[in-house]
Amino acid sequence: MDLQKHAQQPDTAPRTAELRASDADRDRTADLLREALAEGRLTADEHAERVEGVLAAKTVGELEVFVQDLPAAHQRRAAHASAPSRPTTGAIPMDPDDNVVAVFSAATRKGRWRTGRRIHAYAVFGSVEIDLSEALFDHQQVMIKAFSVFGSVEIRVPENVSLRGMGGGVLGAFEVDTLDATDDEAPVVYVDGWAVLGSVEARPKRGKLVADILDRVQRKVDRSMRRHLGH
Repeated sequence: MDLQKHAQQPDTAPRTAELRASDADRDRTADLLREALAEGRLTADEHAERVEGVLAAKTVGELEVFVQDLPAAHQRRAAHASAPSRPTTGAIPMDPDDNVVAVFSAATRKGRWRTGRRIHAYAVFGSVEIDLSEALFDHQQVMIKAFSVFGSVEIRVPENVSLRGMGGGVLGAFEVDTLDATDDEAPVVYVDGWAVLGSVEARPKRGKLVADILDRVQRKVDRSMRRHLGH
């Protein structure tokens, strides 16, 4: 089957398949293909062909074509439930645990820091960066309320959390890349607020989970090679 051509055919599946694929979606699909190669389910040529198609894929539906015959993909979908689009009632307090403010300046939260349940970010003719890729999560649901007026708020989350967007833009850009964690107990980060003649952007950042997966796959490849060579 020509997977590249099949992936480009019009999709009649549920609306989820029509969503634009993010870099994180492509990375997760590539990880499944690497696992399949390590397990001997794909030949090197098949793996190379599918990875090329994954890099060119534009939608989630196109990505699914390349792993639909692999058991790992079905196991992950069956075991995983999508995070809710809005926080659980009463889970998030009204008052912020932390304020990040930049007025004609820049403000940053990054590195190893402990998040609260609610973070407010204000960028007025300035820039705010909130990097959760190494943060410690004490709560399963975290709300980031971002307000950008002639400024920018940039939010990065690790790949092993869920990410949801709830805000909007007024002559500005409010962009949140939806992300679903494979672990149902993983934290969920909600980004709300407004971008007024400014920008709010939230997207995943490759973190330790991806590195762990790559290390595990490499170990599988090494074991498979040793077995093949009779060592």
